[in-house]
Amino acid sequence: IQLVESGGDSVQGGGSLRLSCAASGAVVSNYCMAWFRQPPGKEREGVARIHSDGSTLYSASALRRFTISRDNTKNTVYLEMNNLKPEDSAMYYCAAVRSAFCGLGSALGYPDWGQGTQVIVSS
Repeated sequence: IQLVESGGDSVQGGGSLRLSCAASGAVVSNYCMAWFRQPPGKEREGVARIHSDGSTLYSASALRRFTISRDNTKNTVYLEMNNLKPEDSAMYYCAAVRSAFCGLGSALGYPDWGQGTQVIVSS
């Protein structure tokens, strides 16, 4: 599966963005799809994931502000981000794994990655 992210931008704090992850070569509904982010100088951390069964999981920082969704007709996964904060600034990556077991604890669990899209939130 090949993944291409888009939608990153520079926004003011409190603003919103929608990131997209367009997949090719495979059907996203057969995969566990996740969004990770990596701030400068820090480790990559899980933000949200959507299981092949449609269930979702969020990090504590993303809960109630971010929404992960999947459009099977477009073979695309989205991350809707609201009430953005400066600490949300990072490179955001889309990741995929074809497994029934997938979480947000480690990026090592995902073998397939996109190139990333940059999000900058100013105060």
